[in-house]
Amino acid sequence: MNEKILMSSLSSRRANYRDYKIGSEDLLEISVFEDEKLNKIVRVSSQGNISLPLLGVIRVKGLTAGELEREIVDLLSEKYFQDPHVSVFIKEFRSQRLSVIGAVEKPGVFEVSGEKTILDMLGMAGGLKQEAGQLLFLIRPPQGAVGEGASKESKEPEDQSPKTFMIDLDELLVKGNLALNFALMNGDVINVPTAGKFFVGGEVKSPGGFPLGKRMTVGQAVTSAGGMTPRADGAEAKVFRFSQRGAGRDILSVNLYEIAKGNAEDVSLKENDIVMVPKHGMKNFLIELRDTVKGLIGFGFSLSSL
Repeated sequence: MNEKILMSSLSSRRANYRDYKIGSEDLLEISVFEDEKLNKIVRVSSQGNISLPLLGVIRVKGLTAGELEREIVDLLSEKYFQDPHVSVFIKEFRSQRLSVIGAVEKPGVFEVSGEKTILDMLGMAGGLKQEAGQLLFLIRPPQGAVGEGASKESKEPEDQSPKTFMIDLDELLVKGNLALNFALMNGDVINVPTAGKFFVGGEVKSPGGFPLGKRMTVGQAVTSAGGMTPRADGAEAKVFRFSQRGAGRDILSVNLYEIAKGNAEDVSLKENDIVMVPKHGMKNFLIELRDTVKGLIGFGFSLSSL
């Protein structure tokens, strides 16, 4: 199992780093299958260039490894080889500035080097706070907006617009979906918003709004509200939820007694859910009658006088 997880993680990292833009001080390993003498390990200069045998100085800053491979293939094809095979591997990544904000223990801007992923940065930021919500947002600035970035000639619309990736923390941290453990680029911002709220009303001891943690169920919500009152009908509890199909709300029926026994699913809550616990009709009547009788006895009446 551990080997499978490791292979999945490596595969995920390779897929994510296909979009990485080469920068100053990166160390590149370039291999040409047709001539080993052309194989070279080079560091990108502060101007964003490298020098290769036969080809001279090449501008590489702002290119992905794949784009650089194609450029070298084109240059070699012009004069030296027919259909050359070129591989570019980024051995070392330049120093990067990555930010982690929101509901983490140690938010801030981090100067890092080497490959870093979302999990790496959450660890550097001290992990999540208790009030962290269920979602993480990875905000990637426009290409060319961080440092010198891409070349000035790059004016594609996608290079000029920021990207935001939404990550389900339950999927990443609990279920171990490593495909969501994105590789990070210089200037990326990780934002972990605090949890939203849910509301509990009706026949509970302390109705009101409560922070929605990373995982909250109906049973836990009622406990947060102090539990049910003697008048409550836990078998007829409802969860009112904003409908994903459009206007209005979805209504989910839950039986708190069956949940407590383990015979029914304890439904997970979402932001702005409202849990309502109604009064029990007959039970409420008997309790009110009992209280009334006790009150009359306190004033000197007896049951026989009723």
